Amino acid sequence: MVHDGKESARKADRGRARPACPVGRAADGTWQVHDYAVARELLRGPGTVQAGLGIETVEKLPPRVRRPVLYRDGPEHREHRRQTARFFTPRRVDEHYRDLMVRIAEEQLATLRAAGEAQLSDLAFNLAIGVVSEVIGLRYSRPGLRRRLERFFPEEFGEPGLTSVRGLYWFVRQNTNWLRIHLADVRPAVRAHRRREHDDLISHLLAEGCSDAEILGECLTFAAAGMVTTREFVSLAAWHLFSDAELLAHYRSADEAGRLATLQELLRLEPVIGRLRRRATRPVELAGPDGPVTVCPGEYVELLLDDANADPKAVGDDPLLVRPARAAELGAGLSFGDGPHRCPGAHIALLETDVFLSRLFALDGIRMNAEPRVAFQEAIGGYEIRGLTVSLPRAGRH
Repeated sequence: MVHDGKESARKADRGRARPACPVGRAADGTWQVHDYAVARELLRGPGTVQAGLGIETVEKLPPRVRRPVLYRDGPEHREHRRQTARFFTPRRVDEHYRDLMVRIAEEQLATLRAAGEAQLSDLAFNLAIGVVSEVIGLRYSRPGLRRRLERFFPEEFGEPGLTSVRGLYWFVRQNTNWLRIHLADVRPAVRAHRRREHDDLISHLLAEGCSDAEILGECLTFAAAGMVTTREFVSLAAWHLFSDAELLAHYRSADEAGRLATLQELLRLEPVIGRLRRRATRPVELAGPDGPVTVCPGEYVELLLDDANADPKAVGDDPLLVRPARAAELGAGLSFGDGPHRCPGAHIALLETDVFLSRLFALDGIRMNAEPRVAFQEAIGGYEIRGLTVSLPRAGRH
């Protein structure tokens, strides 16, 4: 593939060239950042708060309702992250969740062996649901959690609101889906946690006095951040490995650290969420091409992570190609965000992806039947990989 006159390994190409100008303005006045250093500084520094990601809907909630952590900033947000950091440390992940990851991965591969073929997105979603549910505390759900989540996070989103028939339909639909997940998943978990304390997120939220509705909001936030995104990355990473024999040989022969570096480099190249938005709460200076520019209070800044992660000043030569050695310094770039809102589950997502893919590609004769299709969620610049069917020869089905 050629992108902007340069060779590109991207599978989920968003169809635009990285502009020469590192900071500019869109037609609607939104500031857009394509530069790695500027984006990282903005995410780490003060003066902006979360925007996008449905925050406009959350802001309409009554003031007494606690917002999910994704939508909070400042001291309250920092304190919540400090108190919950223990659930996501590499040591805890290794000691508490690795065996679970292995068990669920093996269950999914057993399903593949029995059927002979499967949609990789289904196997990956089952893996992510099982792992994140354990971290959250959603282990008392009625059957059908995956289907309920698929309804809540459909492939195509409508525009909610009460000013049109379509908007009314989406308003009713999503509230119905909220209710389904509350009744079948969150309420049983809350009741079980009230009877006996657990070492997980729901017990922490109950200890802080959160209501069932507030816990539901946090659970859905983690579902979106930890389940849906991992499903997409597992599929995207597998697509790269199926398509590049040299990269696959490198991945298969590497130790775990080397495999994780490969996955980080793939995620740097192909961030699942390609766009983050921030709103300025005070004047913020950004380094523009002709000197500093000022973002005024109330103005929005859009960080184009796929562009920032391909900034040659930060990532070196051939930024659109896969170079696993880059991960030693860059990790996954800005694909997990940065600063106070950096994804707390980054290590979980990478490890469960490796646990699954290292076993998938150890299967004799595993193959991808056809190139999958790619769709995009414009609001977040996110990709969705669908139709990636994997299969085994009959001799491998045992």
